[in-house]
Amino acid sequence: MTIVKVFVLFLAAATSSALWAHDNETKSPHAQAQQMPWGIAGEAGQVGRSIELRMGDDMRFSPSTLNIKKGETVRLVLHNDGKLLHEYVLGTQKTLEEHAQMMLKHPNMEHHAAYMTHVQPGQTGEIIWTFNQTGRFDFACLIAGHYQAGMVGSIQVSP
Repeated sequence: MTIVKVFVLFLAAATSSALWAHDNETKSPHAQAQQMPWGIAGEAGQVGRSIELRMGDDMRFSPSTLNIKKGETVRLVLHNDGKLLHEYVLGTQKTLEEHAQMMLKHPNMEHHAAYMTHVQPGQTGEIIWTFNQTGRFDFACLIAGHYQAGMVGSIQVSP
């Protein structure tokens, strides 16, 4: 295999793994926010309100639907009431389905992105997000089997 082919394969792997990155660590304050179809990472000083969500071993989120105004920055406070590890991932139905399939194939995949977080049993996590796009978006727990069991929700962002 030529050096060029190896480099192209390396770039493809690096790019695809960055897309599926999750986080169970503190995010770097110097990381550049990346615009996603469902919004962009927000900053603590921009938060207009907090929304409490609960995750449980019944494979459900409560509440499972959220209504947000375009331009609103919210703090999503994620409580894991279960005995299993859960995660919260924002996205579109398509990106969540694709990511869920990857998680089935690679359940121990590393994760690092502002729109997702792991929450250990009995712990609380948070995501600060600016919803700067209108439309219907989704969230889910993509740990292998959890998404397939119905651990999903939706967000309606109105003008």
